Amino acid sequence: MIERYSLDAMRALFEDRAKFQAYLEVEIAALEAFAELQVVPLADVRKIEAKAKIDVERIHEIEADTKHDVIAFTRSISEQLGKEKQWFHYGLTSTDVVDTALALQYKKAVAIIRPKVLAFMNVLKAKAIAYKGLACIGRTHGIHAEVTAFGLKFALWYEDFKRHLKRFDAACEEAIAGKISGAVGNFANTPPFVQDFVCEKLGLVSVNISTQTLQRDRHLALMQALVMFSTEIEKIALEIRHLQRTEVREVSEYFDEKQKGSSAMPHKKNPIASENMCGCARLMRGYLSSVSENVALWHERDISHSSVERVAFPDAFMLLDYMLTRYEKVMRRLIVHEARVGENIDMTYGVIFSQRVMHALIDCGMSREAAYDLVQPLALKAFESKQAFFDVLSNTQAIREVLNHEMLLECFDVNYYLRAVDTIFERVFGDGKA
Repeated sequence: MIERYSLDAMRALFEDRAKFQAYLEVEIAALEAFAELQVVPLADVRKIEAKAKIDVERIHEIEADTKHDVIAFTRSISEQLGKEKQWFHYGLTSTDVVDTALALQYKKAVAIIRPKVLAFMNVLKAKAIAYKGLACIGRTHGIHAEVTAFGLKFALWYEDFKRHLKRFDAACEEAIAGKISGAVGNFANTPPFVQDFVCEKLGLVSVNISTQTLQRDRHLALMQALVMFSTEIEKIALEIRHLQRTEVREVSEYFDEKQKGSSAMPHKKNPIASENMCGCARLMRGYLSSVSENVALWHERDISHSSVERVAFPDAFMLLDYMLTRYEKVMRRLIVHEARVGENIDMTYGVIFSQRVMHALIDCGMSREAAYDLVQPLALKAFESKQAFFDVLSNTQAIREVLNHEMLLECFDVNYYLRAVDTIFERVFGDGKA
């Protein structure tokens, strides 16, 4: 991931030094397991632990000859050791180390992502509560439909994130897993105890069965969960972009004092952060195709998945980290133009209350079909002639014969559309905890 779209803490997790350090953690844990089994002297394990240091430059030098990064890693460590080097990488195959170390890296990445998801959710909750009572126009097919509460937008996104978080947690439980089962996964050279010991020590799931590799459906599920978060951010960003359009202007991204919107037009304030989120989400979805193809490997393993994972997962974690961080700030500082929200309700001369009028007629004994056919041309007439719908109705004999003035006024009460908001909020937020 390019520096522009990555933050320091997450980027550091996927640099070579961190990767090889994770390899070393797995190797030491495996040696401790063998020491428990009295195969390897514990004193030698402690010597290795004390002496072994990661030298990225040296590893790369060795890899230039060996063309194998794990062998380069093990030889760079052996160069630092005495006789005890005979035990380093004992009983292991490369993928035992690589896959288990990947799980360690993913575990640390998840520890960065999850709190940021919760922080994002808390902002959505705060906005939902702040605008719970603000009536706004709801739109279907991009067209004014009926009144709703502005806070429900944020409450809906919060509920979405709750589902995504459940999927994410479930995917992490499966993907943050280790295997130390040997060259074809049959524990021939390394007893199952070693895998269980290593995974318990490192806080990973010990899988029941594997080949030389962990099965990549685990990683696919994790990528899907990461992508769902990014797609939800895109969903929010797309709404913000629409609401910031000049013709709508119900919200605006915060615009810093020295910020510029256009190199040509000084008046412009563009929703650039929201547009950026939509682009980033496209990138995230792009990783799904290649990661899904990692699931089917030849026999007990091949290496076709490796190149994909070296790019896709570091990039996805870094990009989602960036998205959550940047857009949480945007949402926290989002400007809601409440007066304009109210003005937009009145933009269509009251025709948005047509369903209420139709229901009132039905309640008074008219058939639905007759009520619909009576109201529709009157609503279209009001809109096209720019007359108040209430006046058009009041001047129509067929309406006056069924609905008196007070009954008609009641149909235009905005608060009617907010009467279930408290119930919806209780369902979404419950005890109020994120």
